[in-house]
Amino acid sequence: MEPKQLWELSATEAAGLIRAGRVSSVELVEACLGRIRETEPQVEAWIYLDPEYALVQAKVSDEWRQSGRAIGGLHGVPVGLKDIIDTGDMRTPSRDAAVVERLRAAGAVIMGKTVTTEFATRTAGKTRNPHNPAHTPGGSSSGSAAAVAAGMVPLSLGSQTGGSTIRPGSYCGVYALKPTHGLVSRHGMFQLSRSLDHVGLFARTVEDLALLLEEVAGYDERDPDTHPRGRGPYRTVAMEEPPIEPRFGFFRSGRWSRVAEDAQAALGELVEHLGGRVEEFELSAGADELAEWHRVIMDAELAVNLGREWETGRDRLSAPLRARIEHGHAVRAPEYLTARAAAGPLMATFTELFEQRYDAILTPAVDGTAPAGLESTGEPTFCTLWTMLGLPSVSLPLLQGANGLPLGVQLVGPRHGDGRLLRTARWLAESVGV
Repeated sequence: MEPKQLWELSATEAAGLIRAGRVSSVELVEACLGRIRETEPQVEAWIYLDPEYALVQAKVSDEWRQSGRAIGGLHGVPVGLKDIIDTGDMRTPSRDAAVVERLRAAGAVIMGKTVTTEFATRTAGKTRNPHNPAHTPGGSSSGSAAAVAAGMVPLSLGSQTGGSTIRPGSYCGVYALKPTHGLVSRHGMFQLSRSLDHVGLFARTVEDLALLLEEVAGYDERDPDTHPRGRGPYRTVAMEEPPIEPRFGFFRSGRWSRVAEDAQAALGELVEHLGGRVEEFELSAGADELAEWHRVIMDAELAVNLGREWETGRDRLSAPLRARIEHGHAVRAPEYLTARAAAGPLMATFTELFEQRYDAILTPAVDGTAPAGLESTGEPTFCTLWTMLGLPSVSLPLLQGANGLPLGVQLVGPRHGDGRLLRTARWLAESVGV
């Protein structure tokens, strides 16, 4: 295999070839660095990249494998990190975040830091969509999604507090997973909202998402929202055949009228393809009410977590972020507690739906393809409910808009049903020939 082709490998393929000694980590990293040199001037996915250090890590990985010692599931495989995730050796605080500790234990090569929007909110950074640089890649995990889409790395990590993983995954045409809230530790990651923050995963296949999740998931006493539980065999479950063909609940939401016509048509064709496997349903709560609950929680908590920045440098913050912080300061305790309590009845509704009727909920990931220009990172409307409930969701690059840009399909699964959700996602992708 020629080195110029190595950057096209999935993480699963690359890990297998490295394990077998057919490809070295140095060869793979060199190929990814070559791809970065080729595409980074147009995409601008990275905020920190040290090619020499990446190759040092790769060389150490190869020497470790050649010594005959046990290796991890991602040994020698390059991974990108969103800039809000701490590393002890790259332009951030002197200790690794929990997910970085787990990646290093799995043998991964940490390639560098990818571009995020301002404090992981909605004011755009420099990154462009690899499919068309005149369009946004989405946010806030802009660089992480774009780097995987451009072939710079097979895997990357981002985050989601509103729609910051699912939306750029859809816009950039890659597989993106927001796991169950608390499944992956956020220790060492910039905290915007404890109630809503999730680590996000990007890859080019469902199997790669499962492989990455298997390595980063787990209990961490430093993150109070994680809980002791056995580490799931996510890859094994994801690659199993479902015992019966999955059943889907199609949720348009009350904001369906905002979905672009080509996106409505594409989703309609998918629903028609699935035939009797799909049943449409609605919720009693209105879309605007759901969005406002999320906004109240997020703004109140980010106002606290950005308190130092507000007090010492508010003039350097963007106008939209200042407005959100001001709104957060104005949120009253009863309003905040009401918004937090709203998740309980909704969760009970979805628990019943998953137990009795559906394997997954099928719903738009976004309201259309990536908007033109870099001023906006897109609309998170179709992600916020699942973020607020902490349910696992995945964006699958199954569709295409009239302009030829990617259009993701979002699947949502039951809490801690991440492996089964990925299994259903793989079944759906294969059923439409992807």
